[in-house]
Amino acid sequence: MRVPRVIPCLLTDGQALVKTRRFADPTYVGDPANILSIFSEFEVDEIVVLDIAATRERRGPDLGLIARVVDESIVPLAYGGGITRLEEIDRIIDMGIEKVVLNSGWVADPDLVASAAARHGSQAVVVAVDALRTPQGLRTVTHCGSRVRGEAPAEWAVRAADAGAGELLVTSIDREGTRAGYDLELIRSVSDAVTVPVIANGGAGSRHDLVRAVRDGRATAAAAGSIFVFYGSLRAVLVNFPTRAQVRELFVSAAT
Repeated sequence: MRVPRVIPCLLTDGQALVKTRRFADPTYVGDPANILSIFSEFEVDEIVVLDIAATRERRGPDLGLIARVVDESIVPLAYGGGITRLEEIDRIIDMGIEKVVLNSGWVADPDLVASAAARHGSQAVVVAVDALRTPQGLRTVTHCGSRVRGEAPAEWAVRAADAGAGELLVTSIDREGTRAGYDLELIRSVSDAVTVPVIANGGAGSRHDLVRAVRDGRATAAAAGSIFVFYGSLRAVLVNFPTRAQVRELFVSAAT
């Protein structure tokens, strides 16, 4: 069987790598370049790096940080945070980033996804679909979790795919950093609505949750942060990642 991708999702805040809980309370993990260098030594399919401060600080992508992480990584990188213009996407990809992750910038410029896909191909464009449970049900959230929209995540995902996104990064804000497991209802709703690959994110508490995201959530891939940078209930920093053989065994065992 073809083994689904398992992807570290790493967050930067300024020059620090951090891990949040429900998009808040960042905990310092280490230097981004150093952590990327460690992950590059593992058998990682790809790495997602998200600058969580860029939109909040109303600034563009940190090109200096991008240059550092590109230099330290030998695996494909996706980068998001503060991207609002096609020229920024051009520069980031020229620097060696393989995929850009768009969210708030697409809200500001509804043509950004289509323009980026036309210039660089859909495979280089990922749209982040952040979701929150509200009294009205699951709703899409933008601008680092600060703006709740009226659309359901599945509806937002369809719009993104129709615009040219080649992949979707679907994150449950309620589960992010909690290690309580993925929101499988959320992941299924998006996976069933689109034909492009869906990366489940937010809530993985064990390696078996990675399997559940694909098997029960029908995601194409599983991303996680806490289980790859912390150890134990006290959240001691320990960068770790399963070997490719261990990942294969996880998914093969679940399929039998």
